[in-house]
Amino acid sequence: MRQIWITRVGPPEVLEVRDAPDPTPRAGEVRIRVKASGINFADIMARLGLYQDAPKLPAVVGYEVAGDVDAVGDGVSRAVGERVLALTRFGGYSDVVCVPASQAVLLPEGMGYEQGAAIPVNYLTAYQMLIQMGSLKAGERVLVHSAAGGVGLAAIDLCTIYGAEVFGTASASKHAMLRERGVQHTIDYRTQDYEAEVKRITAGRGVHIVLDAMGGMHWKKGYRCLAPTGRLVMFGLSSAATEKTRSVLALIKTLLQTPLFSFPPPRLINDNKALIGVNLGHLWDENAMLLAWLQRILAWYREGKVRPTVGARFPFTEAPAAHHYIQDRKNVGKVVLVP
Repeated sequence: MRQIWITRVGPPEVLEVRDAPDPTPRAGEVRIRVKASGINFADIMARLGLYQDAPKLPAVVGYEVAGDVDAVGDGVSRAVGERVLALTRFGGYSDVVCVPASQAVLLPEGMGYEQGAAIPVNYLTAYQMLIQMGSLKAGERVLVHSAAGGVGLAAIDLCTIYGAEVFGTASASKHAMLRERGVQHTIDYRTQDYEAEVKRITAGRGVHIVLDAMGGMHWKKGYRCLAPTGRLVMFGLSSAATEKTRSVLALIKTLLQTPLFSFPPPRLINDNKALIGVNLGHLWDENAMLLAWLQRILAWYREGKVRPTVGARFPFTEAPAAHHYIQDRKNVGKVVLVP
């Protein structure tokens, strides 16, 4: 098999394709010949040495794949040849992976492999933030940062299903696409202050949910954007990864701007607001719950309500270019690796 290794902390060029023997599925596992692997920002943070959950380098990262089952372990009743998508606890940057059979879910009819690799992390994260923990309701207002990215478009789909009003930040070139996807209010983060825009559009009322993967000062700004009963959902620290190599200065700046003492319990009580933290990678032992969410998402896909978007695809040999593409903020939707 072929795998993409993060050989050391550094720029995208530290990614390297290596060969290894094909793994053999153990009892309870299936082996998948991978047709597409999803790239997530956590992979970039791992390459920069900023992701505390990543395996020790050198390592193969990757949380999601889609492909064909080509072998099964003892005690598995699954059929060779099944088209599946799967969550992987790292190792997804491979053209062959073994996973527990329960984590390999049949692709719905009509879904391609690349779309399948765009589903698990993005849509499960959006589901956890908006529905499971955010208690999204019809008519509520939601601010989605990086709205044209994979998680952003997934969140827009779910907001549309629930009848929410969406505010989305993105560069101006992506606004027409976002309006087509259902965003009512587009904000150019490069030229506009999203806090001021939210207050202006809502006549000072604010939004009910803010989805923030940036961290630092943005958590404080997001809190100020909330209406009473609002929920600030924090799921990343991307403002610490503004460079192609690890920047200690950017990390220190982000940490210094993090509002560690701005939201004491008495203030939350008096403001009638909530802080929510989300890390999908720490729910790996909640397999039954994740599968229930995933089956609901796939049911929405069959109904035409979920539209996983693959904005770019790169062969394994061009993995560094894929990381550059994401860090240059060029992507619309998911970026996938194709063996």
